[in-house]
Formats: sequence, structure tokens, C-alpha cells
Amino acid sequence: MLELNGITAGYDRRAPVFRGARLTLAPGESVGLLGPSGCGKSTLARVAALLHRPDAGRYVLDGTEIRAWRHRAPRELRTAVGVVFQQPRTAADPRLTLADLIAEPLRATGRGAEAAARVADLAPTVGLTPELLSRRPHAVSDGQLQRACLARALSLRPRWLICDEMTAMLDASTTAALVAAVETYRAGTGAGLLAVGHDRVLLERWCDRTVEWKDCLTGGDER
Repeated sequence: MLELNGITAGYDRRAPVFRGARLTLAPGESVGLLGPSGCGKSTLARVAALLHRPDAGRYVLDGTEIRAWRHRAPRELRTAVGVVFQQPRTAADPRLTLADLIAEPLRATGRGAEAAARVADLAPTVGLTPELLSRRPHAVSDGQLQRACLARALSLRPRWLICDEMTAMLDASTTAALVAAVETYRAGTGAGLLAVGHDRVLLERWCDRTVEWKDCLTGGDER
């Protein structure tokens, strides 16, 4: 279970982005978090991904209360969560080929020996050809780079996947392909999904249930 309870977070303790946010996600469940741009939902997603320490509140992941974030969090918890951001250009090291980008988490966790096989396994599931894998970010489209970023998020076989506006910058066909890749992964692993966005139609078609951001803050009903 992923449980965020009473989370207050922001980038200035004197003026947090939001206060008292609550959200739960069961193993294997897909939840859409729906809200307008700038409301704070991406900050909550970063808290859930162990990338941003909240100012207050309680976060329990797989029965363990989270007490440290980023590199200070235990490796088994950090690697339990995969995350895909909205803007692949800012999320990708421009010096790496797409193959090296996908393999980056494996090498960072001492599993570099698995990298080649894992990249070869993931590439076709996200729609990347061998020729594209040899290119660097400047030589591919946003959609192709986002495919690589999704593969990177899946490389460590996370139990939880957070997609923060993953398809907001993409065309309809690429959006459909990436959603299909996520669902194929979830069907094979039972991973839970938190999909953050402002596209109601997409989230309601994709997810088991959708949470309005205002209800996340007030404790209102989920639907």
C-alpha cells in the first residue's frame, strides 16, 4: 500500500504549496490524480517518488514509514518506485545514448551486468528500434525520448509507477503507445500506478479511479 496522509509540502516552509494532502493507492491499483496546472499535484507526486521531502505528514510505503528522501532513503524503497516526468528533455542526460539512459538505474545500483539484456527487453515494449537506441537525446523527438524515459523508469522492475503528466507534450498516437506500454508492464507485474494529469478523459479511461486534487486536500470523496 502507498499511503500519503496529511502531507504538507513546498519549496519554502513559510509558504507551502499545499497542506494536508491525503492519497492512498493499493497494490495493483491505478489511480488518476486530476487537477489544473500549478495546483501542487506534481509536488505531491515528487513526495510519493521519494524525490521531495515534505514539511509535515506521514508517508507509508509497503508497510514502511518513509523517514528519508532521495539518496538518503533505503535502496529497497527508492528502487520500488519508478517515475516518468512531463518534460523528457530536462529529465535526460544529453550526453547519454538512449540505451545508456535506460540502463542508468541498473548501473547506479550495481547491476550493470544486467543492462544490455534489460535494455534489449524493454526497447521493443516502448517502441524503440536498435537504431534509435544508439542516438543521443538531441537526435530524437520528444516522443522517442519519452519512450526511453519510460523504459528507464521500468528498468528496475518497480512495484509502483508514478507518471507525472507523462503524455502532456505528446501527440495522440504516442500517448496511446506509452499508456499501452505501462499497462503491459502492470499486467505482467501487478505494479500500482499513480497517473498525474489535467486531462480528465485520459485519466478516467486509463485508471481504476480518479481523485480530484481538491478532494485530495479536503479528504472528500474519490470517484
